[in-house]
Amino acid sequence: MANNSIPIPENELARIMTLSNLDLDFTNLEDSFKDLTLLATKVTGTEISLINIVDSYTQWTIANQGIDLQQMPREDSVCQYTLMSQQPFEVKDMSIDDRFSSKFYVNSPGGLRYYYGLPLQIAKGLNIGALCVLDTQVKALSPEKIELLEIIAQTVVKRLKSIHAMELLNAKLAESNAAKKKAAHDIRGPLAGIVGLSELISDQGAATNVPELMEYIGMINKSGLSLLELAEEILSEDQQQALADNEFNLPLFKEKLLKLYQPQAKVKALDFEVYLEAGNENVPFSKNKLLQIAGNLISNAIKFTPERGKVVVSLGLVLNADEKLLNITVNDTGVGIDADAVERIIIGKAESTPGTQGEKGYGFGLSLVSHLVEALNGKITVSSSPGSGTRFEVLLPQKL
Repeated sequence: MANNSIPIPENELARIMTLSNLDLDFTNLEDSFKDLTLLATKVTGTEISLINIVDSYTQWTIANQGIDLQQMPREDSVCQYTLMSQQPFEVKDMSIDDRFSSKFYVNSPGGLRYYYGLPLQIAKGLNIGALCVLDTQVKALSPEKIELLEIIAQTVVKRLKSIHAMELLNAKLAESNAAKKKAAHDIRGPLAGIVGLSELISDQGAATNVPELMEYIGMINKSGLSLLELAEEILSEDQQQALADNEFNLPLFKEKLLKLYQPQAKVKALDFEVYLEAGNENVPFSKNKLLQIAGNLISNAIKFTPERGKVVVSLGLVLNADEKLLNITVNDTGVGIDADAVERIIIGKAESTPGTQGEKGYGFGLSLVSHLVEALNGKITVSSSPGSGTRFEVLLPQKL
């Protein structure tokens, strides 16, 4: 436990690093897990079941049954306590538990009473979330029901790992296609030169009366044309492809960020906007770790920006002859940070502090961003001073 009895696992940094390695897109997982939440309610006889993933700032509900819930601040959740050990966490009556009795989902009419949660252990000792069942009535689960619930939790973990494995395979396939395109591009120029030269020799050598030589020149010309047509076909096919599963373009990236973080901004009455820099809007780029990097920066900005403030995200893609560079900028009108804090963020040793409305600090969100950017050979810069807001800029090189 940490200050103010905030439940933080001792291995929190390793936990969120493991979660970031899964590179989950919380906007499109429901169809893969909806059947398991339905099964959990049927097995236990409870009204509600949720599969929750918990990052540095937010509890994300990737599938639900019996309640329409997509996210909530981590500090308001019950599942944050389930992360603390490898054992189930049970609260028979939340209305008489000081940790939860004042929460909106308990003290409202028809509020919740019962909670039973199982940690989702993705690796030894590393819990990334919880499978939980809830009810408006005080309940008790039999050992048989608990055993079945444990099997469902294990299935959730296996599916998460399978989704991650498929993403890795898609990434390898995309790399293969990119290599094919590069090879086609690289050989197109020399092939065109060979074809042109063979045609020139053929035209000038027609009067030499050397049939054997002319036959060889014709073979070179024919082979060169065939290879050139193949290269053109490969490049043409690539241009017509839709986005691969492991790719974003700027409009899709913007759509994801708005869907994920607009609800958080609305809670604090913040003006949250995402802008696209003109040009290259439809050029694909790898989505690897982008939601984790941008999401942590946006959540941090929301946390430290007072009510009716502003958080603005700018996304851009710069294409040069030898590089493709993705630019992510997050500006806020928040409380700002001093020079020492900026330095700690840059070196990946950011410390947690409470937000403008007393939001609990769980730490490591900005440290995670620093580690991820470094791993992707990118660069992060921070501009801020106390009372004047903060500007984060991330530059990430992308494969051409």
